[in-house]
Amino acid sequence: MITPPRIQFLVLLAATAAITAQAKEPELKSIFNGKDLSGWKAPENNIWYSAKDGVLHIKSGPKKKGSALWTEKEYTDFVLECEFKFGEGTVDSGFYIKNSKEQIQIGISGSLKVDMTALAYIPGKGYPFRNEKAVTYLKKDDWNHLKIRVVGKTYETWLNGKSVMKYTSESAIEKGPLGIQLHGNRDMAIDFRNLKIAEL
Repeated sequence: MITPPRIQFLVLLAATAAITAQAKEPELKSIFNGKDLSGWKAPENNIWYSAKDGVLHIKSGPKKKGSALWTEKEYTDFVLECEFKFGEGTVDSGFYIKNSKEQIQIGISGSLKVDMTALAYIPGKGYPFRNEKAVTYLKKDDWNHLKIRVVGKTYETWLNGKSVMKYTSESAIEKGPLGIQLHGNRDMAIDFRNLKIAEL
């Protein structure tokens, strides 16, 4: 049976589009070696951040001081993927995006007292984008997959494969390091693993 030229063309077009889309997928590279904090800037007298067996452990200290673990490298546009798992206490963490102001939240918002995981916190606006379904995507006692995409001033997030947010922040800055927050005045612990990033 001879395939009509038009069908042949459409099949070829679809195959080309699939190959092109695959070629454009960013290559994720690990930013955590699972053994130590190489590539990261830990606070002085660090007692909060440690690495063992492929897992980054974050735990509040006796004085419950807040802190952040920053990448040594700075980023502009990127895709970040990781897995996280809640530990003990009231988890209030997240990723700082290029500075210590704008953040993608993980866990309970200190101001709202509800879980705002995968939503953006913007100073002066709080959580301007809400998705009440997001908390239903969260696995409280297991590993969760978080994906953050930052292009220009626009933040997109996915939690366990489901889209949570797309928000454009006019106050976003062009370039800076990424930080993992440990909120102050909390008894809490959270673990991370498979931290990977692709620059766009």
